[in-house]
Amino acid sequence: MAWLYLLLAGLLEIVWAVSMKQSEGFSRLVPSIITIVGMIFSFWLLSLAMKTLPLGTAYTIWTGIGAVGAFVLGIVFFGEQLSVVRVLAAGLIVSGLLLMKLASPSA
Repeated sequence: MAWLYLLLAGLLEIVWAVSMKQSEGFSRLVPSIITIVGMIFSFWLLSLAMKTLPLGTAYTIWTGIGAVGAFVLGIVFFGEQLSVVRVLAAGLIVSGLLLMKLASPSA
């Protein structure tokens, strides 16, 4: 169950990061509310995952899911630059996440 909590927490991190961008510095109400609610639930699910997963594993995977997801959505929805170096960097993050998962005890 901890891994499911962690996955959902990471996905919510993507949601709040994108909605924060859309909030335009918290000047737009709906994206601002989505950001705050997404953050609360993301942190809550992360805390549930951390009950059984090691701190380093849970935090690394949570931030990695958020980073790669925000990277992809930034390209798709916000026209951010797509380059070989950025894709390679995202690939290294994903590789690190996989290695962290493989090196962690099952929970």
